[in-house]
Amino acid sequence: MLNNPSRAQPAAVSMHAPRRRLGGAAALAAAFSLFSLVVVWHELHGPSAHAADEPIAQAHADDADQTPDDVATLTAPGVNGANGANGANGELIRRGEYLARAADCAACHTADKARPFAGGLPISTPFGTIVTPNITPDPDTGIGRWSDADFLRAMHEGIGKSGERLYPAFPYTAYTRVTEQDVLAIRAYLNTLTPIHYTPPANSLKFPFNQRWLMVFWNLFNFTEGRFVPDPKQSAEWNRGAYLVEGLAHCEECHTPRNFMQGLQSGARFSGAVQAGWHAFNITPDKLSGVGEWSDDELIAYLSTGAAPGRANAAGPMGEVVANSTQHLTPVDLRSIVVYLRSLPPVSGGDTRGRHQWGTPADDVTALRGTAITGVNGAQLFVANCASCHSWTGQGVGASAPGAYPSLIHNSTVGATDANNLALVILHGVNRATAHADVMMPAFGGHLDDEQIAAITNYVTRQFGNPQATMSAGQVAKLRTLQ
Repeated sequence: MLNNPSRAQPAAVSMHAPRRRLGGAAALAAAFSLFSLVVVWHELHGPSAHAADEPIAQAHADDADQTPDDVATLTAPGVNGANGANGANGELIRRGEYLARAADCAACHTADKARPFAGGLPISTPFGTIVTPNITPDPDTGIGRWSDADFLRAMHEGIGKSGERLYPAFPYTAYTRVTEQDVLAIRAYLNTLTPIHYTPPANSLKFPFNQRWLMVFWNLFNFTEGRFVPDPKQSAEWNRGAYLVEGLAHCEECHTPRNFMQGLQSGARFSGAVQAGWHAFNITPDKLSGVGEWSDDELIAYLSTGAAPGRANAAGPMGEVVANSTQHLTPVDLRSIVVYLRSLPPVSGGDTRGRHQWGTPADDVTALRGTAITGVNGAQLFVANCASCHSWTGQGVGASAPGAYPSLIHNSTVGATDANNLALVILHGVNRATAHADVMMPAFGGHLDDEQIAAITNYVTRQFGNPQATMSAGQVAKLRTLQ
């Protein structure tokens, strides 16, 4: 996630005449002057910081159709209670709690559930490890001494209280689109948290990426500061979905591939990317590589419960997103997200078959009876470790009930073109708690070695999924090391 762009090497020390040194200094001064002019132009002509701070009027039309429990808590687009910041403090705090869930703040800022929002979560990047900060109102180790202006500046501009540049592992590149009213509502909610006196470990970044001032250059190429501006040609529902997806929910941070500077590739938005080993799949409307064949109800079910039978079951980081964030969104907001995703340009990943279209039931258990097994056998390991929940046929147990053990047939994880997600699920298990069901799959990484995990993975993809997706013991070993 980290995007610290400068790979410049230290300048060589000149052993020649002072004139060459003066020439180099003049060139450096000229370059710095040019850069300063670019910054000034960007400040004068870039998007206004206040262009869309006002609630989006055209989206209020759908508020009348909501029940009291579904009243939207966003100030844009189209959220009822747009004047909440001027009303009772309790309403502001409740709205801030909802917004903090939509932004999934807890996911990154909670490493220990006994210390919620106290930070300490290590995030691996190509340039080292970033550790998330404490955002409880503790005055010494958290943000208790931050002013509202400090908080707004961090969220909108990526600049900390002391003027330090924040790394984009914190998605200020998306949060910059969130209105001032909504940011201050989140701030009001965070102020109500129990202060936790805890200083997370320091970042561990390689030189020169530990030099925060270099983020100035990264921002020039990868960050556009400014609030969300509604599209008058689109519906209120679309604008509402765009505001959520592009801003608070920051979906692109995981689902869009990155350039060599680790900035988002604007030409491949939402087409899928790999984060810490996990493949965040293509969520454009492409019928084979994306979610074009999913119904609206299936997408909403996936976001609200983590399960869309016959399509996919959320695990890993997406399972956490469902548990911490999307299951708490109102039906209006969930449907708005789907409307916006439907409007995205389809991006093909080159697939010739949809991820959910693979698989046939297995009958290997019959062949294994009375057979002496030598070496590592994927079918035997599957029957011994997986069949009690997924059935030896791979068809799962419990059909489509909320607490069902999912089928491995017609399953997006098993039918993917790479087996990373499947191997990671076997390694780490699943623990996804929603209002519909507590889904738990044990982690097998503690008692199965890399060769055994690879054997199960390859058996499952060969029998129930995409047989071209394979995993070696060495790849499993590498996946074990990822945070």
